Amino acid sequence: MKTFTPKPADLTHDWYIIDATDVVLGKLATRAALLLRGKNKPTFAPNADLGDHVIIINAEKIALTGKKMDKVLYAHSGRPGGLRADSYADLLKRNPERIIREAVKGMMPKNRLSKVELDRLHVFAGPDHPHTPQKPQPIEIAAVSQQAK
Repeated sequence: MKTFTPKPADLTHDWYIIDATDVVLGKLATRAALLLRGKNKPTFAPNADLGDHVIIINAEKIALTGKKMDKVLYAHSGRPGGLRADSYADLLKRNPERIIREAVKGMMPKNRLSKVELDRLHVFAGPDHPHTPQKPQPIEIAAVSQQAK
């Protein structure tokens, strides 16, 4: 039996939508990373770009467990004095998309292909998104936060 290697003609990039309302951040990020890499497909190969597009809506309603509200997310511009520190509580009000994007980025492999796959992640703070013509399939995440119940 020969090993199957996906060819460029075999690639299909489907669209999925995930509602982040009261979903734990880690569970959401692992599911999104799995879909972005294409590990849910039987033809998965680590060197091929088989990932799908993932739309995450209602990012402002994400559930943060533990002491994550006090946690700080760092970014550096690369210039002297360019260190930026934002708390998760502040980011949840101003830019909730960044919290989800950084969590998913942390669960992706550290290689050139992950940059291409992360470009297929579309995060929106509210329930509206411009990708309705692509007819995304809804993905349900069963792990709802205990604080939301």
